[in-house]
Amino acid sequence: MAAQITYRRVYEESSPQDGQRVLVDRVWPRGLRKEDAHLDEWLRDVAPSTELRRWYSHEPSRFTEFRRRYRAELRDAAHHEAAGHLRDLASHDRLTLLTATKDVDHSQAAVLAEWLTGKKQ
Repeated sequence: MAAQITYRRVYEESSPQDGQRVLVDRVWPRGLRKEDAHLDEWLRDVAPSTELRRWYSHEPSRFTEFRRRYRAELRDAAHHEAAGHLRDLASHDRLTLLTATKDVDHSQAAVLAEWLTGKKQ
């Protein structure tokens, strides 16, 4: 896997230490112009389903169940291609997963980082 996989808010300034910068949200972040995002990719198909996002509603008390359901979604055919592509990106030097979520430790980016590294964050 990657030498380093991190995650943070897309609104934060980019850094040379970010490596590949990949937005993992299904919808574009509010108030952010695409040219200001400094992304290498927007991989919306790896994001949780709309149904799961709405159920979770960024409630930290639901995070454990969200993680379980999202990891199950990552095994589904609907996410297969995007998840495989993200694994390929993670096999290189550095990867930063970006999200608009305020609580990044309870986000899909955190789950993806844990999934890619094989450990819980």
